[in-house]
Amino acid sequence: MEIIGKVKKLFEVQKFESGFRKREIVITTEEPYPQNILIEFVQDKADLLENIRPKDKIKVFVNLRGREWTNPEGIIKYFNSIQGWKIEDYSSDSSKKTSAISPSLSSDDFDDLPF
Repeated sequence: MEIIGKVKKLFEVQKFESGFRKREIVITTEEPYPQNILIEFVQDKADLLENIRPKDKIKVFVNLRGREWTNPEGIIKYFNSIQGWKIEDYSSDSSKKTSAISPSLSSDDFDDLPF
């Protein structure tokens, strides 16, 4: 799945005691009713945001992730996240379109959530 839009906000890298790290970005889509979409990049994928700046127009390749969690009272809750794994420049000048280097995905990228 892909999301195309302009970078609205870049957050700092979050590091957890377990060694897990993530970085989030907000993309504003360009459509009749623009949406601000929060996308997270986990582990080594967080490095893909190093050269991204606010107002850049990019295409982000994402996976939708969902999980079930039972709280201490036994109530089941569901959580969704949008995880990015590849970024391409999507400026109007086609000569500028370049792919960001993206290592291949492995199951380890998604199995080390902080909770």
